[in-house]
Amino acid sequence: EVQLAQSGGGWVQPGGSLRLSCAASGFNFDSYAIGWFRQAPGKELEGVSCLTTPNTNTYYINSVKDRFHISTDNAQNMVYLDMYSLKPEDTAVYYCAATPISWVTNVKLHCTIDKFQHWGQGTQVTVSS
Repeated sequence: EVQLAQSGGGWVQPGGSLRLSCAASGFNFDSYAIGWFRQAPGKELEGVSCLTTPNTNTYYINSVKDRFHISTDNAQNMVYLDMYSLKPEDTAVYYCAATPISWVTNVKLHCTIDKFQHWGQGTQVTVSS
């Protein structure tokens, strides 16, 4: 059974950094794509970053390019989202997600909620002074 257990999150001041973690079980990273999504207050859920592990193809939404970094530690079955230079507009509930890699043949086009089958419980990130 695919399971995703999130940790991290919390409050950070603007300009600060934070690492979100997602402990994965029940699947092989070589057969799955992973993603991070977020939902800001009053806004739609959006794909932040997605990764296909076999070829390490990545996608980032424009607003987080050069500030966020998605990665995995396959030996530890971990997924990470490292966030730098955080801004108040990054405040949101963040979710990790996974899906069979066959559902994400183009990581740029398919980093969307409809493609991802398995979801973590979400964690709050608040960026404020």
